[in-house]
Amino acid sequence: MLNPLAQELNDTLRGTVAGELLSDLGTRIFFPRGIISQGGEAKQFGKLANATIGTTIIDGKPAALPSIQNFAPQLSASELVAYAPTAGLPDLRKKWKELMLKKNPSLAGVATSNPVVVPGLTAGISYLSDLFIDEQHPLLAANPSWDNYSLIVETRRGSELHTFNMFKNNGFDLESFRTAFAIEAKSGSVRVLLNFPQNPSGYSPTNSEAQQIISVIKEFAEKGTKIIVWDDDAYFGLNYEKDIYPQSLFAEFANLHENVLAVKIDGPTKEDFVWGFRCGFLTFGGKGMSDEQYLALEKKLMGLIRSSVSCSSTPSQSISLKAFGDSHIESEKAAFRQVLEARYKKVRAFVDSHTSSVLEALPFNSGYFMSFRTKCDAEELRLKILHEKQIGTISIDSSTLRVAFSSVDESKIDEVYTAIYETAEEFAK
Repeated sequence: MLNPLAQELNDTLRGTVAGELLSDLGTRIFFPRGIISQGGEAKQFGKLANATIGTTIIDGKPAALPSIQNFAPQLSASELVAYAPTAGLPDLRKKWKELMLKKNPSLAGVATSNPVVVPGLTAGISYLSDLFIDEQHPLLAANPSWDNYSLIVETRRGSELHTFNMFKNNGFDLESFRTAFAIEAKSGSVRVLLNFPQNPSGYSPTNSEAQQIISVIKEFAEKGTKIIVWDDDAYFGLNYEKDIYPQSLFAEFANLHENVLAVKIDGPTKEDFVWGFRCGFLTFGGKGMSDEQYLALEKKLMGLIRSSVSCSSTPSQSISLKAFGDSHIESEKAAFRQVLEARYKKVRAFVDSHTSSVLEALPFNSGYFMSFRTKCDAEELRLKILHEKQIGTISIDSSTLRVAFSSVDESKIDEVYTAIYETAEEFAK
C-alpha cells in the first residue's frame, strides 16, 4: 500500500505527462513530514527554542570550531556548518533560476519549477533515474555516451540504456535518432537523454540540427507519445564555433507540448569551474504544468535527496551564492573560457592537418573533450599511450578514445597529439 503522502503527490500529478512517466520508485517516493519538515515549522514558530535539529547551537548560532572558521573567514557559521534545506538554500535556488533565464531568453514567460539543489550533476541523473526509470522503462541516449549513464541506469536501476548513433556525415545523426525514437515510442512513452556539449565527443548541435531534434520530439508528442527529455547541460556555454545552437534545448522543450516533460540538469560544476563543489540543480518544465504540480515533483525529488544524502553541502552553496553576486565573476569566467577555446583551436588545427589509418576524430566544436573512433582496441591503445608516452586518455568503449584537452596546457597539445597519432599508427603495422 502506498504511503498517503506519496498518494497525495500522485493525485496532484494525475493526468500530467509527469504523473504518467513515473517509475515504480517514483510512484512510491514522497517527502516525509518528519524531522526536516517539523524542523522547518519550528524555525518559523519556535520562538523560545528550536529543539528539532541535531546541531550544536550556542547563542542562537551553529557552533563552528575556530580551526574550521579560520579557513573561511567570509562565511558566517550558518553559511559554513549549518544544515542546508533539503531542496537547497532558497536564495541560491532563486538566483540560479534568474541566471538560467538570462542564459536562455526563450524561457521568458515560460513557467518552470524552482531549481532543486542536488549534490552534483551525477546525483541529479541518478535521482531522475529513480523517479522515471525502472525495469520496464529504459533510457535512450547517444552512442557513444558518458559511461556513468550506463552504470546508473543499468547497474543501479536494473533497466536498460538504449542508444542511437550520434554521428553521420560529420554531424548529428538525425536519421538514427528518429528511428530509435520511433522504436521506443511503440511502448507509448519515451525517456531520452540529450547531453550538449556532449561527453565524450565534445559536440553541440548546429542551429539547424537543434531545430530538427525539436521537430522529432514534437512530432511524436503530437501523436500521443508521453516523453521526458533530460537535458544534461554540464558543459553549457562552452561553444567554440559560430553555428551552434546558443541556448539549452530545455528552453524549447519546457513549453513544447503537453506530452513533453523536460528536465534541466546543470550547475556551477563546469560552468563556473568548481568541479569539487558537487553542487548541481534539477529544474522541471512542461507545457500546462501548474505550480502545485511542479511542487509535487519537487517534493518527490526531495524525498529522494532526504533518503540518500539528506541535503547538499552548505559551504558549496554559500560560496556559490556569494560568487554569483560578485561583479567580477563574468569577466573571470570569460578569461577561463578563452583558455579552453585556445586549446580547442590548437587541437582543431592539429586534427585537421593530420591523417591516420587508425584514428578518426569524431565531430567536436564545444566543451572539454574530443574523441577518436579507433580501428584498434581503444583500451589497448590507451594503455600503450599511457605506459610508453606517459599520457593519460580514456577508453570509453572498445572503439572510442577520449582526450580531455581541457586539462592539457596549450603548449603541450602538439606533443600530446603527435604521441597519440604515432602510437596509434603502430597498431596498423
